[in-house]
Amino acid sequence: MTHPLVDQFRFTRSEWMHGLEGVTEEEGARHFGQMNCISWIVGHLAWHEQRTFLQRPQDIILFPKLNEVFAFGALMSTPSLKEMSETWQAVTKAADPYLDSLTTAILLTPLLLNGKEVGQTRGDALRRITYHYWYHIGEIQAIRQMIGHKDLYQYVGNIEGEAPYRRE
Repeated sequence: MTHPLVDQFRFTRSEWMHGLEGVTEEEGARHFGQMNCISWIVGHLAWHEQRTFLQRPQDIILFPKLNEVFAFGALMSTPSLKEMSETWQAVTKAADPYLDSLTTAILLTPLLLNGKEVGQTRGDALRRITYHYWYHIGEIQAIRQMIGHKDLYQYVGNIEGEAPYRRE
């Protein structure tokens, strides 16, 4: 059975996808002041998934560009929304087998990079990325409001049906 934190994370991903529905390529490239555009945010979360679920625990880097252009603190850029969405899809698909393997015992183990602890357990990293998604879900909804989108998807969706609280 999938670990409850993984279920919560996958629910978060599905809410993220709802929040992107209907965004056009042009809208995904809009900047408002110092805010990153939606397409950059998509690439940024692909970077975080690659770093958290592929690079650190498995030494897999599918898209080196993510580490250069979309890491925390990277310079503002305006990538293609289509390209970033496809990259995000590829990274999340590659991350899913790792997520399926997680147990409480594994989540309590330290996360390593080049054989050295990074100051997080694997469970800490999973919670951090879940909360990171929610931060950017809100940011994207604000951008969409500034663009003029109406009747935006309401958060949080059917968490009780899709990812209810449960013990392991």
